Amino acid sequence: MNLDYLLETVDSQLIESKNRPLNSAEIIILRGIWQYKTYNQIAIEAGYSPGYFTNVVAPELFGRLSEIIGEHMTKKNCRVLLESYVTTQTTQQTKPVKQEHWENPAQVNHDTSPCYPSGSVPLDSPFYLKRYSLEEQVYREIQKPGALIRIKAPREMGKTSLLLRVLDYADGLGYHTISLNLEQVDQAILSDSNQFLRWLCANIARQLQRKPRLDEYWDEDLGSKISCTLYFQDYLLESINTPLILALDEVNLILKHPQVAKDFLPLLRSWYEEAKRLAIWQKLRLLVVHSTEIYVPLKLNQSPFNVGLPIQLENFTHQEVQQLATSYGLNWEDGEEIRKLMAMVGGHPALVHLALYHLSRGEITLSQLLEVAPIATEIYRNHLQRHWAALEQQPELAQALDTVVNATEPVTLDPILTHKLSSMGLIKVSGDRAIVSCDLYRQFFTKKGE
Repeated sequence: MNLDYLLETVDSQLIESKNRPLNSAEIIILRGIWQYKTYNQIAIEAGYSPGYFTNVVAPELFGRLSEIIGEHMTKKNCRVLLESYVTTQTTQQTKPVKQEHWENPAQVNHDTSPCYPSGSVPLDSPFYLKRYSLEEQVYREIQKPGALIRIKAPREMGKTSLLLRVLDYADGLGYHTISLNLEQVDQAILSDSNQFLRWLCANIARQLQRKPRLDEYWDEDLGSKISCTLYFQDYLLESINTPLILALDEVNLILKHPQVAKDFLPLLRSWYEEAKRLAIWQKLRLLVVHSTEIYVPLKLNQSPFNVGLPIQLENFTHQEVQQLATSYGLNWEDGEEIRKLMAMVGGHPALVHLALYHLSRGEITLSQLLEVAPIATEIYRNHLQRHWAALEQQPELAQALDTVVNATEPVTLDPILTHKLSSMGLIKVSGDRAIVSCDLYRQFFTKKGE
């Protein structure tokens, strides 16, 4: 049975029974089940924690599906029950449009209908914009022994979406891939170096389907960093024959805990250096992903972690926005609409996606969008309010931005303030001079300063 049609039917039945429709995580699980994958495989490929899928998403999903089907559903019987249920529902339909969908499921366009853009872009989405040269550079780098890659940018620039594709590429090479999102770590663990390193080791062992065996390697006399290093070297890396890609997302959260950061970041650096002299460490390839907005509250003017290959994600170009507009079904061939949109949002990936989503649905015209975009109650409310809240905590930074947005030509700022505003994506820098990134910020922050 065509899976897209099945998902569409299940969504309809959920809504009819006054349940919410399937969310992205639930759809990922169902697609994985259809491909006979384990929760561990499904979660890793999608960039989630296996425990989250196993203990949170799947039980709730099967509970809701059990209610509409009237039978107890599990991962094991999910496919049989759903296909039987949808077949029954289909034969009861008398409307020609439903029969047409059943006879020709290829006409169903479930995957290509734009979903509200939020978070990372799924692997199979037609609305992902491939960054060809950047991605090829990363793909080449992860094949190098002992590689370390740092993917950095302000929030909502596509870091996690890129990470998903790098992990998918590594899977295709036959590598072991481990993805850990530090947003899922308890604050108590993040506040204690020893607990954090044990958490790291235990999670990696479980994703490699190995017993944690932490106590066999942890030695209080040696300390947690040496214990963790020996655990990696003598237990994890020794037990595998292919490279291990360890992806750490939202590493910026570590920097909010100075003591843990002081231990953990130098530890990553030491593993990277070990690969230059010990072959076993060449199996480990590190992907470190972090938001540059963490620089704002820190008392520094440069990245606290400067080893490996840096990958900085930039705004979309005119040509890339044109390509994305086409994916959303917008005919903007003359380029004038692209020019107007980019003047407003500067090619910012999340802001461009939001605009194209609303425009493709016919909810608003481009003229209307450009008029209301800087108003904090409209489609960019969360984005703008997040920046405003950060600036309220940094009066000196807010004053510096006010200077930029009210200037008629590029201005020179204190280097540290320039670095922080640039790290937030609010300004563009050329040499030692700064201008506001886009008209959206100019209009919004001008109104706020009045």
